[in-house]
Amino acid sequence: MYTITVKIPNAPDIYLELDDQYSPKTVKAFVEKLPFTVKLHLWGEEVYSSESPIEIFEENAKSPVKLNDVAYWPSGKAICLFYGPTPIGKKGEITPASPVNVIGKIISPDKTILRKVDGLNATFRLKH
Repeated sequence: MYTITVKIPNAPDIYLELDDQYSPKTVKAFVEKLPFTVKLHLWGEEVYSSESPIEIFEENAKSPVKLNDVAYWPSGKAICLFYGPTPIGKKGEITPASPVNVIGKIISPDKTILRKVDGLNATFRLKH
């Protein structure tokens, strides 16, 4: 298990907990590239990043995902934070654009900040 701090200017930190149970190679690649900075975008109630430095293929990729899942999207080399429904999900489902490698959970107490991050840069780093 790894705890990741996501730092966004003028916003409270967001915390992620990475778990290599489903996608161990992806978690390893993520941690090895820390720290890194990416731009954030919104798609429904999913935050996804611009292209990250992680480069890995599908590893037990899945769709739909669960609320608060953190995933790596191989098609766009993006980090995805799922805090609610996406535009293509069926009612009650959170559906990524294509299957993702689930690597952890959002553990921040206040996830409402995620609604306000579109276009902002975020730095992902290991919490010490």
